[in-house]
Amino acid sequence: MSTAPTSKLPPFDPRDPIGVDDLLSPEDLAIRDTVRTWAADRVLPHIAEWYENGELPGIRELARELGSLGALGMSLQGYGCAGATAVQYGLACLELEAADSGIRSLVSVQGSLAMYAIHRFGSEEQKQRWLPGMASGETIGCFGLTEPDHGSDPAAMRTYARRDGEDWVLSGRKMWITNGSVAGVAVVWAQTGEGEAGSGIRGFVVPTDAPGFSAPEIRHKWSLRASVTSELILDEVRLPADAVLPGVTGLRGPLSCLGHARYGIVWGAMGAARSSFETAVDYARTREQFGKPIGGFQLTQAKLADMAVELHKGILLAHHLGRRMDAGRLRPEQVSFGKLNNVREAIEICRTSRTILGANGISLEYPVMRHATNLESVLTYEGTVEMHQLVLGKALTGLDAFR
Repeated sequence: MSTAPTSKLPPFDPRDPIGVDDLLSPEDLAIRDTVRTWAADRVLPHIAEWYENGELPGIRELARELGSLGALGMSLQGYGCAGATAVQYGLACLELEAADSGIRSLVSVQGSLAMYAIHRFGSEEQKQRWLPGMASGETIGCFGLTEPDHGSDPAAMRTYARRDGEDWVLSGRKMWITNGSVAGVAVVWAQTGEGEAGSGIRGFVVPTDAPGFSAPEIRHKWSLRASVTSELILDEVRLPADAVLPGVTGLRGPLSCLGHARYGIVWGAMGAARSSFETAVDYARTREQFGKPIGGFQLTQAKLADMAVELHKGILLAHHLGRRMDAGRLRPEQVSFGKLNNVREAIEICRTSRTILGANGISLEYPVMRHATNLESVLTYEGTVEMHQLVLGKALTGLDAFR
């Protein structure tokens, strides 16, 4: 009596311990590998110096290179955009943030906020004027929603747009705006006085060379140092009637853009976590104490095991949400679920990695502390921990606890 031979199990891969790559198509893998190679060639050799100096030199050239990769407005259709799937866009975000959160922020603000707003809510003339140049990286965009006194409560924004004949005149300030000082176009959200409780908020496509517009860069940051962060000042900026985004009124506009950007963060945070985790594994294999590599001690292996579990659970969650987005079934509450979990776990992975590296963990020769400090910003922007907890709390109970 014979038995059929048992097929051999694939070998265990420490870098993909649960076989997540099996979920990816050849095209998915090709896109991921292309972005990973670009980041390794163009970002990793320089990022420690950029971070230490608090600058992102050559940002315009980097933007054009990212445009040539198809990474800008990656999941949008037409107008020079790549038309990639949500999962493919997520994989790109993961690889970019594995290099640095600032690079992923450049791409996220360009594509998921500024371009997305114009693509979804703009007129055909606005799309034709701005999107092709933004997709190629020739034009950099920014997104003005947060204000010095109003972050989590955008309905209370003070930036105001008033009618003056056929024109609109904008006045106000926006704060913590990625890409602001290098942008050629800004999508700015403002009160118009039409309706109540934020229902009159409108989006405006603002050329940054318009008289009265300025964007001084914010310095002295301890996080996202390799990223351009600015204040936007609008001093009686006069715009023609066709500068307003015609497709939306009220907070639904900016919040839908934020949902798209938050989705990218769900993936991106896992890139920072993966980089820190892999650094810890490599270090533990070679760093010797008490006569052997520290990876041979039980406490170190316990840390690595816990980090691996949370990292790959987070990647699985990102994949699941990406599939839902591609199917048109992703709800805002589910994006909050992913952003809350993955950023929080990514920070914990970075902190645990730092303990494995000991004193070397604070050195810029290793990426761990850089990722950890960057993630402190990622934890706050696109919705704080508390806001996402309340979004989920309301969804779970049906009771609104925001006020």
